[in-house]
Amino acid sequence: MADADAAADRNSGGGDDDETRVDHATRVDHLMDGLRAFGANYTEFTRRFATWLGLHSTDAAALVEILYAEDQGTPLSPARLSERVSLSSGATAILLKRLEQAGHIVRTRESTDRRVVTLRSSPEIRPRAEAFFGPYAERMAEAMSAYSPQEIQRFEDFIGRLRSTMDALLADEYRDGGPRA
Repeated sequence: MADADAAADRNSGGGDDDETRVDHATRVDHLMDGLRAFGANYTEFTRRFATWLGLHSTDAAALVEILYAEDQGTPLSPARLSERVSLSSGATAILLKRLEQAGHIVRTRESTDRRVVTLRSSPEIRPRAEAFFGPYAERMAEAMSAYSPQEIQRFEDFIGRLRSTMDALLADEYRDGGPRA
């Protein structure tokens, strides 16, 4: 009943509006800080994967993107990889040559259009990637199991909205490297 009274006060112009706005703003700040920290931790995971494999961090980030896309059933082309790791097509070609020479990836021609190249992880790298990221995947699944399917759906919607917002910012206001004047 107290919750209903507090909600009624907020809706009727009671004195709690300012506190509610401050509490909401504080929660948003904490959430944004948590997202930033998660992103930094994920970047650190990729850096450690690079060190573990003896690769440059950009090469490892590209390899992770190739592995992830394969796992999702949507293997990448060099052009899509270039977009995902923010490299020019020339720099991506050099990176792919290094990964291929190291035995971490293979390039295949799976499309009826033989000009289309598909990037695949090599059979040798997959077990190593699974060994490295296995504990990560297990712990993330364990953490998410504490939430109901409905809550997970709301998180998916939330992250999807944040991603769309970021994509739009990068494509529009920050297209040339910085905010438009």
